Amino acid sequence: MKRSLITTLIAAAGIALVGVGSASAQTFFRINTGGTAGTYYPIGGLIANAISQPTVPGLVATAVASNGSVANINAIQSGSAEAGFSQADVAYWAYTGTGTFEGKPKVTDVRLIANLYPESFHLVARKAANIKSIADLKGKRVSLDEPGSGTLVNARAILAAYGISEKDIKPEFLKPNAAGEKLKDNSLDAFFFVGGYPAGAIAELAATGGIDLLSISGPEADKLVKQYGFYSVDTIPADTYKGVGVVKTLAVGAQLVTSAKQDATLIYNITKALWNDNTRKALDSGHAKGKAIVRANAVAGAGIPLHPGAEKYYKEVGLIK
Repeated sequence: MKRSLITTLIAAAGIALVGVGSASAQTFFRINTGGTAGTYYPIGGLIANAISQPTVPGLVATAVASNGSVANINAIQSGSAEAGFSQADVAYWAYTGTGTFEGKPKVTDVRLIANLYPESFHLVARKAANIKSIADLKGKRVSLDEPGSGTLVNARAILAAYGISEKDIKPEFLKPNAAGEKLKDNSLDAFFFVGGYPAGAIAELAATGGIDLLSISGPEADKLVKQYGFYSVDTIPADTYKGVGVVKTLAVGAQLVTSAKQDATLIYNITKALWNDNTRKALDSGHAKGKAIVRANAVAGAGIPLHPGAEKYYKEVGLIK
């Protein structure tokens, strides 16, 4: 009996040690995304699931809701996230200490894993507010998105291009879902959102038939494209949102970024997993914007250096020399 008990205890101890060894071999990889009503969060969830073990052995990746691009760059810099989504312009400004990072220390460690998809600029207006153009925003209650978001940076640039300052409007700083709720109860007139279409919060509003999407086009928009190399002319197709026709607008690239401090082999394996066949199936079936994420565009619009691990993979597949 004693011998049997000792054997059992030794076996149990062995199992426990194996468990500890397995746990210590796991690598946790937090990907900061954006608000749950936007596009970053669901796409981030798809990517996290696709690259986690067993695809990358021992990797446990998670998508974390956040305030968006600026907050994600700061989280990567501080070490509270291993990677994050960022608009291409925000990543460039962080790396160079320009734009919204003017006067702040440069985030020279930020590195690109992949360019993902174009993010369209949405300017959503309540139909009853009778806002037909950007000029009509004067005197209106307009949400520019919350501090820490790339959308806030873009909204301010757009308003300035059209000769409107924050003093000309009644600004609010809300996440898209909170802005949508206020739009529904008539306590907000319009809000900006930058993200891949269709965005859940906007689709929900469009289903009620109570919104317009304003065009961001003309000489002012053309000037923005020339001024900021990351902006491009874009079109949101008719019926992307119920009852809304074709909308001319602008777009900026959504990128997956990380820190230069991350292990090169780890980032190489993550990059390789991002573009495998199983991830392709998950992206194609998991979100409407997933189809726009293609390896051929992975290094397009790269305003920051590639992480060495990602660079190694893209050289292997011939995307870069």
